Amino acid sequence: MNVIVGIVLVLGCVAGGFVLSHGHLAALWQPYELLVIGGAALGAFVIANPPWVIKAAFGSIPSMLKGSKFKKGFYMDALALMYDLLTKARKEGMMSLEADVEEPEKSAIFGKYPKIQHDHHAVDFLTDYLRLMVGGSIKNSFELENLLDVELETHHDEAHQASAALTRVSDGLPGFGIVAAVLGIVITMGALGGPAAEIGHHVAAALVGTFLGILLAYGFVGPMATLVEHISRDESQFYKVLKTVLIAAQQGYSPQIAVEFGRKAIFSVDRPSFRELEEHVKRK
Repeated sequence: MNVIVGIVLVLGCVAGGFVLSHGHLAALWQPYELLVIGGAALGAFVIANPPWVIKAAFGSIPSMLKGSKFKKGFYMDALALMYDLLTKARKEGMMSLEADVEEPEKSAIFGKYPKIQHDHHAVDFLTDYLRLMVGGSIKNSFELENLLDVELETHHDEAHQASAALTRVSDGLPGFGIVAAVLGIVITMGALGGPAAEIGHHVAAALVGTFLGILLAYGFVGPMATLVEHISRDESQFYKVLKTVLIAAQQGYSPQIAVEFGRKAIFSVDRPSFRELEEHVKRK
């Protein structure tokens, strides 16, 4: 929603200011300039990035439109799920989680939290480490923390690639705007000696190329790259919360305390209060 509001503000203010200054909007409609700038930027983007980064960049569009899903409700479900799993392990032993870990899609505990159950990345992350804890492969919290840090660092680096690729496109767009402008000047030079109105039209089209390159860079692609970075940061923070709970559980803390460790790791804007989380766990 914020993306749409932002786009409307950018276009409305730029176009509105131009019209109020007695400009004619039709003069800004230069589809061939857009073809040069957009096509060159897209081609450079394809040249510069491997297929998986291209796919990740385009795949981030729905997330930009919907916004980050890692909000208070999502965190509360995740912490409640962790509480239920750890409580079962404490009462019945870690081996009691084997069925939940091996087939989370059939687990009654996971089924109570469909938002988490349908997020296969979160489920894979949880079940991978719970499987190690159930099997006794991890002897202490230091080993678990080291392994978690390796995965989280890898995840952060991978998630950063899409926003970095978009940022590089944003950095290049003003240059492609100049390319379009230069091509427009070439056309203008070919029209010298003709009607003054025609020459003026070509010069205006060339200048619009520069304008479009800068506007696309700083009004659209650059902010979108920043938004993708924020979304990937929110995802990384979510996994840090899960990591905190897992380490606390491995250190022997009770499920309630382990979940409280995780709650403290949530950014304040999305962090539920102790009472909110306690009531949510009881309702489930």
